[in-house]
Order: sequence, then structure tokens, then C-alpha cells
Amino acid sequence: MFARVLALLPLALLASAQSCSSENQYCCNSVQTVSQVTQILPGLSTIFAGVAANTPLGLVCSPLSVVAVAGNSCSQQTVCCKNNNFNGLINVGCSPINANL
Repeated sequence: MFARVLALLPLALLASAQSCSSENQYCCNSVQTVSQVTQILPGLSTIFAGVAANTPLGLVCSPLSVVAVAGNSCSQQTVCCKNNNFNGLINVGCSPINANL
């Protein structure tokens, strides 16, 4: 059973990348959960009240389209963020994607 799950993982990643529209793709310096970020910066806990502790956050992000236009590639974490963003400083609801697929 475990082997079947591992065999299907690349397909799931491909589907994830294909279902993410280009305006939701970002290059982020790091991806942390709400819980991890609020432990480091407790003052942000009021901003994320009502957001699940395990929700992934993209930190210090640039739209992938801007990175590509500048002639650069994303050397950090490429993610799909489908919720709110705060001018690239924090993007909420980010899932890692493989932009090289």
C-alpha cells in the first residue's frame, strides 16, 4: 500500500502545479506554518486569529512571473498561494509546487 502511495505522489504534484494559476505562483524565501511564525513573532497572533495553526505561510515572496521576467529563476521555494497576501511579505495558504514540471 505504501508503495502505491509513493508511486502516485509525482502525479499529485503535477496536478497541484497544473491547478495553480500563474497569478497564484510565488517564489518565497521560506514556507512556515502559522504556528511556527507566531511562536517566533507573537505579535502576529492577532493577525492570524481564526486561521488554522497548520496553515502554511509563504514568507518574503515575489510573484513567479516577475522573477521570470527579470531573467532570474526561483532558487528558494516555489509555492501556490490561493488565499490572502500582504504585499509579498506574508502569503497565506501556500502549497509547495515543482515549477520545473
